Amino acid sequence: MTVQELADSIEVNPKTVERWITQGKVPYRRHQYATAARLGVDVTTLWDDSRIVDTAADLSKAEIVTIYPHRYMVPNHLWREIYESAEERIDVLVYSGLWLSEDPLFLDLLKRKVQGSAQVRILLGDPDCAAVHQRGIDEGHRIMDGKIRNALVNYRPLFMSHPDIGFRLHDGTLYNSVFRSDDEMLVNAHVYGIGAYMAPVLHLRRLPGGGLFDTYANSIEQTWGSARPVSDHDITGA
Repeated sequence: MTVQELADSIEVNPKTVERWITQGKVPYRRHQYATAARLGVDVTTLWDDSRIVDTAADLSKAEIVTIYPHRYMVPNHLWREIYESAEERIDVLVYSGLWLSEDPLFLDLLKRKVQGSAQVRILLGDPDCAAVHQRGIDEGHRIMDGKIRNALVNYRPLFMSHPDIGFRLHDGTLYNSVFRSDDEMLVNAHVYGIGAYMAPVLHLRRLPGGGLFDTYANSIEQTWGSARPVSDHDITGA
């Protein structure tokens, strides 16, 4: 692997990687773990660093790429870039995620991915369930069910023409909206009294041995398993 290839894969400057090699500079811990994961070796094979504590807690911290204090501060291009890179799976776990369903570029992306090798799953809240009603109250608008129905209308062309895209409705209480693309994830916290667009977002990247990414990934699996398939009636209202 070249210096440039490694730098690109862990998102650092190539000159930084060169200094690790030629000057014995020790990277930040998250870069240590990211490099070790990319090279498929234990981190202590690369750096005999007294700061390294090979624990799940350290690995979980290293999985955090960045934190945005509000969802609206996440760069618009990041959502598409993360999903564009997906080769195996795309998961969306939300109540409505209306803003995504309104993005024609995102809808086209889903079509292309499901026509390839990726598994695509969209989990929306059941507009008639108690959890959705309560979330609308928590956000102060009481229209969450209407937002979900709007999202279903927006997804209708995909639902009708691309049966390989999985659509399900859940009735669970969501503490986070989760957007997964292979080993990258954006986690949008739900905070009482404010809309999700005002709440924090974690950008996570999975590392072997880390537990944070897998914790949220498991919540997707559990919700999917208990959710019901979307019906023609849900989509068309007829």
